[in-house]
Amino acid sequence: MIQECIVLAGGLGTRLRSVVADKPKCMAPVNDRPFLYYLLQYLIKQGITHVVLSLGYKSEQVIEWCEQANLPLTLSYATEPAPLGTGGAILNAISHIKGDACFIVNGDTFFDVSLADFYKVHQQVQSKLTLALKPMKQFERYGSVQLDAQGRITAFLEKKYCEEGLINGGVYLTSREYLQSLGLPQQFSFEKEVLEPQVKNNQVFGFVSDTYFIDIGIPADYEQVQTDFRS
Repeated sequence: MIQECIVLAGGLGTRLRSVVADKPKCMAPVNDRPFLYYLLQYLIKQGITHVVLSLGYKSEQVIEWCEQANLPLTLSYATEPAPLGTGGAILNAISHIKGDACFIVNGDTFFDVSLADFYKVHQQVQSKLTLALKPMKQFERYGSVQLDAQGRITAFLEKKYCEEGLINGGVYLTSREYLQSLGLPQQFSFEKEVLEPQVKNNQVFGFVSDTYFIDIGIPADYEQVQTDFRS
């Protein structure tokens, strides 16, 4: 099993400013601990031993907390000199990975995926890039994802009301060699310049996991996570 993971934790948290001022999103307090604490505890339980934190806005707050947290993890920091977009942030961070393949998770979402099962499926289908997908009902905040019978992602659909469907849960599995082979610029959108073109080339697979998921990007879900994480 792969034991390395990038956490994309450079977000500005603009939509959370009304409830969390002057902090990166991953440092938003949840029951007196940063959201990042719960994310790192999840990764530890999943067998991850090395985490690369991709940082941008107020990176010093994240580093200072991590240095005092005494976590059973090796932590590395990849700080963006300027905003690089989601894709540029991943490329900047992946150079700190010791092996080739790694997981990537968003620093403002919590998706309780079994990384061992995720990796198994990734290996079985010989995928270069796999996404964890969350089944949802009655949603309009997220775009939906279509899968074929072989588990390949065939389309990303625009945000609109869906009675039920799959969404991108923000957990990925890929490799440095694969991403570097795509000839990408320094600054780019992972969604627009990797996911969408590679879906058209039948190169992206999905792993469906109907487990706990929350995105703290809006105040309502940030309030919800306070209750959820008490248990």
